[in-house]
Amino acid sequence: MSVLFKNRKVQWFAVMLLAAGAVLLSESLLPPVPSPAVPVSREEPTAVAPDMQKLDSAKPLDQQAAEPLSYRISEYHMNVAYLADDRQIKGQQTLTWENPGTTPVQELYLHLYPNAFASKKTTFMRESGGKLRNDEAKAGSSHGSIDLLSVKADDGNDLTRRMEFVQPDDGNKDDHTLLKIPLPKAVGAGERVTIQTEFLVKLPAAFARMGYVDDFVMAGQWFPKVAAYERVGTRGRTTDGWNLHQYHGNSEFYSDFGIYDVKIQVPANYIVAATGFPVKPAVTDNNTKTYQFYAEDVHDFAWSASPNFIYAEEPFSTPQIPGVKIKLYLDPNHKDLKDRYMYAAKKALARYSQWYGTYPYSTLSIVVPPPGGNGAGGMEYPTLITAWGASDKDPDLELERVVVHEIGHQYFYGLVATNEFEEAWLDEGFTSYAEDRVMEAEFGVSSNLPVESSYITSPNALQLDAWKYKGHGEYADNVYTRAKLVLKAIEKQVGRKTMDRIMNTYFQRWEFKHPSTKDFQKVVEDVTKTKWDDFFNQYVYGSMMMDYTVESIHVKPGGAKGAVTYESTILISKRGGNSPAVPIQFHFADGTSLEKTWDGAESSIEYKLTHTAPIDWVRIDPNYSLVLENKHINNYMQTEVDPKWKIRWNLGIIQFMQTIFGWVAW
Repeated sequence: MSVLFKNRKVQWFAVMLLAAGAVLLSESLLPPVPSPAVPVSREEPTAVAPDMQKLDSAKPLDQQAAEPLSYRISEYHMNVAYLADDRQIKGQQTLTWENPGTTPVQELYLHLYPNAFASKKTTFMRESGGKLRNDEAKAGSSHGSIDLLSVKADDGNDLTRRMEFVQPDDGNKDDHTLLKIPLPKAVGAGERVTIQTEFLVKLPAAFARMGYVDDFVMAGQWFPKVAAYERVGTRGRTTDGWNLHQYHGNSEFYSDFGIYDVKIQVPANYIVAATGFPVKPAVTDNNTKTYQFYAEDVHDFAWSASPNFIYAEEPFSTPQIPGVKIKLYLDPNHKDLKDRYMYAAKKALARYSQWYGTYPYSTLSIVVPPPGGNGAGGMEYPTLITAWGASDKDPDLELERVVVHEIGHQYFYGLVATNEFEEAWLDEGFTSYAEDRVMEAEFGVSSNLPVESSYITSPNALQLDAWKYKGHGEYADNVYTRAKLVLKAIEKQVGRKTMDRIMNTYFQRWEFKHPSTKDFQKVVEDVTKTKWDDFFNQYVYGSMMMDYTVESIHVKPGGAKGAVTYESTILISKRGGNSPAVPIQFHFADGTSLEKTWDGAESSIEYKLTHTAPIDWVRIDPNYSLVLENKHINNYMQTEVDPKWKIRWNLGIIQFMQTIFGWVAW
């Protein structure tokens, strides 16, 4: 999900005032960030509504690909109806699951995510406090739930009497987001089992990825979904087994790949956007309309519906993308912004496919929620993303950034499919890194990495269960920002071309295969032919940041008569993690300067410099090449500080800026 500012306009107003004052006091710390105009494409006629148009090219259900792209462990056939008056989804589901391991399996586990909103006592609500990003659960309208009305084996046997809710993470008996269903017969290796369920979902007011806003509905994480089952060797597992977790305040999701065939009935005036592509024209019967969507080699299915969508579509292809239909479902408040959404989507797809690999699906849908719908905005699903809500009629470049970010998730969430319960950084951090590259290449916007590093006041390990971070702020700072900085630090060491090879190799090697952090480390080592244990132990498995400081400066005059010299002694210390190269700039009172590089191997180093003028000031990392350095305020020291100020404000301004504004993440 996207990383966004809280109260963005107020914050940047404050920052601009601060920056104006800083200009009067010293040289600008960071270069200005340009905001170029966004190129727009030629105006085209509005597309015909998706239920009226020619069908996408697709394989019939009985003629699936001979060689699937993924290991399709699960297969879903669903028939659901949206009951608009009640804000409910009533559905029937047939789930077929294949045992991918070598050990017989005696039970199935289903995620029932809507139950996270059933009360204030659920694990999600306890951990989040009923708030995620700037969205807060609305009193009296935020409760959601999912009830299994029936659960039967393929032979008709009732399975409801033996099933039970389980809470493997915290033992919270009020949490009903994970269900265990004992089976009458064990499922052997390579064998399949089918269960049939009827369910009823009560939607909350839009909050935390799902719900409604007036007549807009977002169905994300909405159906009974089988948990992920990991074979020996997957993410370092030594035995076959389920990967079981509840729905947490910070956590996102993890599932196996499969097939989805879903019929969705809505009121006749509604337009539906969904994962995959339609396999037949929508059928209108009296006051309802039924859509049918199909998707394969995906690990989730989401849909959205509204009678107010303004629909547009454009074909798109590149040398790496044979052809994809970009489908845009605009809120009326953004009806004039079609070209901006399309431009951002095309540039993101083109860059990601060039850098990482082909986008293998025939469609990409972009849903723009209505004003007040940010609870459903800024989220990713296979072949479908949601943009930010349409509250602002003239949004800034954040519109493009969110689209670019969420399309990035199609790769690291959708195709690589990492475990976001346990290793969220492999999706969020990688997507944030890729997003920055697109924004720089296509929109001329470069991230202020020194500022971003200063946000990291509570660094923690990246390979950590999402709910074990201390609140959403620490989770976001680490799995989004710090994770991105770790990747940038690797790039600084190896260079952009080698980093491109690392990222491309990682994606190509692990597409559709659920990698782990160790798998990524091995790719780095394979490409660079170098061991990276020290770096990963400190910054990935560990919680370190860099912190180099100018501890002291002592100047002593000396020299023979008529040839005055000064001996300057400077002590530099390391208080954080290692860097193989620490640049240091020494500036003398006569205007000359000296550059040195320390290997940072020891805890400190003392420099003794003799010159005809005394040392004026010392600065560590003058060009901000140490992207994991998060305490810039102690990188600089003057020999004599003006008593009027008595602070090292030249670089300490970053620390001050940190108190002005903060990041939130999704």
